[in-house]
Amino acid sequence: MELLDYEKKHLEYLDKNASECALFLKKNNEFPIDKSCKVALFGSGARNTIKGGTGSGDIYSRTFKNIEDTLIESGFLVTTTKWLDEYDDFKKGSKKEYIKDGKRLGRQNHIMPLIYSMGFFEEEKNYSIDIKNYDGDISIYVLSRNSGEGNDRRNIKGDVKLSDKEVEDILYLNKRYKKFMLVLNVGGVVDLSRVLEVSNILLLSQLGAVTSSTLVDIILGVKNPTGKLTTTWTIPEEYPFFNEFNDRDDTYYKEGIYVGYRYFSSLNMQVLFPFGYGLSYSSFDISIKNLSLDKMNLKIDCLVKNTSNFKGKEVVQAYVSKPNTILDNPYIELVDYKKTKELSSNEEEIISLNIDFTKLSSYDESRAYTILQKGEYIVRIGNSSINLMNVCKCILNEEVILERLQNKLSNNSFKDLKIDKREESLDNLKEFVLDPSDIVTRTVEYKKDEYIDSFIETLSNKELARLCLGHYKKGLAAIVGSSCEHVIGGAGETTLSIDKIDKSLTMADGPAGLRIKPSYGKDNKGIYDTINDPMMEKMLDFIPKIAGIFIKPPKNRKGEIFYQPITAIPIGTALAQSFNDKFIYECGLIVASEMKLYNVDLWLAPAINIHRNILCGRNYEYYSEDPYLSYKVASNIIKSVESNDGLGVTIKHFACNNQEFNRNNNNSHVSERALREIYLKGFELCIKESNPKAIMTSYNLINGVHTSESYELINDILRCEWGYQGLVMSDWIQSGRSFCSRSIYPAPYASNNIKAGNDLTMPGSPKDYKVIISALKKNMLTKEDLLYSASRIYRSILKQKH
Repeated sequence: MELLDYEKKHLEYLDKNASECALFLKKNNEFPIDKSCKVALFGSGARNTIKGGTGSGDIYSRTFKNIEDTLIESGFLVTTTKWLDEYDDFKKGSKKEYIKDGKRLGRQNHIMPLIYSMGFFEEEKNYSIDIKNYDGDISIYVLSRNSGEGNDRRNIKGDVKLSDKEVEDILYLNKRYKKFMLVLNVGGVVDLSRVLEVSNILLLSQLGAVTSSTLVDIILGVKNPTGKLTTTWTIPEEYPFFNEFNDRDDTYYKEGIYVGYRYFSSLNMQVLFPFGYGLSYSSFDISIKNLSLDKMNLKIDCLVKNTSNFKGKEVVQAYVSKPNTILDNPYIELVDYKKTKELSSNEEEIISLNIDFTKLSSYDESRAYTILQKGEYIVRIGNSSINLMNVCKCILNEEVILERLQNKLSNNSFKDLKIDKREESLDNLKEFVLDPSDIVTRTVEYKKDEYIDSFIETLSNKELARLCLGHYKKGLAAIVGSSCEHVIGGAGETTLSIDKIDKSLTMADGPAGLRIKPSYGKDNKGIYDTINDPMMEKMLDFIPKIAGIFIKPPKNRKGEIFYQPITAIPIGTALAQSFNDKFIYECGLIVASEMKLYNVDLWLAPAINIHRNILCGRNYEYYSEDPYLSYKVASNIIKSVESNDGLGVTIKHFACNNQEFNRNNNNSHVSERALREIYLKGFELCIKESNPKAIMTSYNLINGVHTSESYELINDILRCEWGYQGLVMSDWIQSGRSFCSRSIYPAPYASNNIKAGNDLTMPGSPKDYKVIISALKKNMLTKEDLLYSASRIYRSILKQKH
């Protein structure tokens, strides 16, 4: 089937711009090269190139090609076919051991092997394949790592750490070839401490359909990688409380507000590659042209000059050091950034950054206030979190109370880490005095959202219960991707079983594009699968063979085949690495146009959880360790998709979905200050600025309460404090079901979701329906609560399907 016009258009745009998501961690002047040549190609990702993570983030792309094939199509002569063939044979031979390990570890952790397998990947084992005696004008080693929902990465050799054989081969190639590049086709951090002598290290990341072509263009100098890190890269054991991660039942966020670069900068620790860092083929000078203050807003005009012979873009970043008069604060916090246009050699551009000091609040748990502390705010400008120049002091002469709140979701099981303020000389800095006279303190009134639609009052209890659940079928058909009637392969849909309601909202997963079936068949028996779902394909080896019959496509049906081509965009972390608001906005428009084509109303993205720990299996979907950057990326996605009438996004996972292992029943112990300043902050800013159509709660508990059942999280914080009026849905759960037989916390229930203000329990099931009806009969759930949730769902349907 020939590429359709919209596919060509989308791929052309991504091919032109995706290099902005990649960056050099190290480089010399050996690259780029002038033309195609002989290449000695090695590594796990040469043939098994990864375009994106697995699970709901796995987007099918019919145009995706691996790096080896793309190099050959671009005129390169790959001289290492024998090595690549032998590596393939080695991987095939180790598959049985991988399956055995997955089943064993699932049983050991009392988690169903099928569920455990979702994000469980075989580590890169030591192979005995000779890498010597291969000819090449250049050499490329592609190191790949995959991850996915349902499980976390492991700090072992062959996963986060490089295997001994990978290290040996990479170091040999670095000495053997004058022009050698280590390419990282990864979705998250890998420990590079053993290969730091390599001169050229490119973080290619996982760029969707154009991953391989982008690499080839970078090698040839057709494209310039201009991204910046959104997560600190260093030796794993140096991250705060790193070794306490991955407990099955409880996760303790002891570092408090000191996440990522906030921790390392506050302690003045050296890291391998800092937040905001990235090298390209270009170099730049940044200088300050003008500063101007209007009450609480500082404008900084920066002159950026390209000092190299290679055209490129630079990212200018603004950080602020807040005072520590009452509360301790991190040394620096990112407050704004701008990326230049493409600048030719010696070309200059003036860009303006803006700092709104009213957004630099701290949360005082002792008074339940958000405040601006009295004292000096130091403004710093640079191109990474460690390469900064001090610009000015902005002085606030009195404490300002922004909001009077109530403590919610409180945790008293430990005290947060506290780091003393760094001493430094700040003499001779230009000073400004902030003027807070226009700030009016807001006192939040906590009320239950008691909106009831007059039509919804006419429905029976049974109809109301069905409306508060996703559309479902019985048996195996109730799994994700099988209950959506109007989008083949969609993740779910609001109910279709109420005669009086003739509209519904269809949903599709996929943070890197729409996750729907790429093709399906239709005959006189109805719709049927033509290919295996990639997520189910991975799990086939972990289920009884008889069950596979119900998952694999039928062999004897010969109906008409329909195609649903989708564009795989870069993974979330890669999008954020671009630091390019326009590019991110355009990627949102790509998704929106395909939503229209395939009748998707709600895209179950973007995901804006924090890179709290580099082991989290779903980090590739998330943007950053920084809440401000996460909000900025998500906000651009929200605005672009929802600029299209009738389309909406579902920001997720609300909140603290920072571990995948036993994600359904893991309890996140977090202080209220850390919640409000780190883990809820991105959601808050998105809600207040972009007002997305829907929000999805997470699987985990926060301080002992499932997020989907948390009245304080959903009603008090989301609705009362932030003013949200959109749809709230659960992640894909089933009442009372835990996938871990030894979980110490109870599973969530649809009836409790409704009581908390979580309107829609997805994907819906017969058991959820029975639970709601039973709770009504036993007076454990009121009719009014059911009416409130049903009314909000109906309101959301009408707004989008007007």
